[in-house]
Amino acid sequence: MVTVQHSEDEEKYAELSLRLLQQAQEEFDKGDRLQASEKAWGAAAHAMKAAAERRGWNRGKHRHLFAVAGQVADDADNPEVRRLFSMASSLHQNFYEDWQTDTSVQEGLGEVRRLVELMEELRAQPVRPSVVTDEQQWRTLTEPARQRAT
Repeated sequence: MVTVQHSEDEEKYAELSLRLLQQAQEEFDKGDRLQASEKAWGAAAHAMKAAAERRGWNRGKHRHLFAVAGQVADDADNPEVRRLFSMASSLHQNFYEDWQTDTSVQEGLGEVRRLVELMEELRAQPVRPSVVTDEQQWRTLTEPARQRAT
């Protein structure tokens, strides 16, 4: 059996992901669809940040998180990662727009739960070498941050 080492930051992100997922369900159970939506988004975002931290990828912006989800999906040969993360993003939008029904938010919470579980399963395994199929996605993950002009 291979022992997988995790950095302190990776552990922090993974723990936050699990805690936010629990809080999302609690908020939904209290009838707060908006807070449930945003907590679910946070759970998904922190799961991606844990994966990025482990691999040394960028993770500070939404576009980075989408690129992480895409690259993890490619590396794990599991397109579900990309789809589930997109569902989480729709919950993030719902926090601002309040356009999803209770049923839709509850289904979204289930999808985010599946994503977090899947990311936890992948965290328990050694990192697979990246398969670069999308150059733009790869650049988003690996290019140094641009400096703003002062």
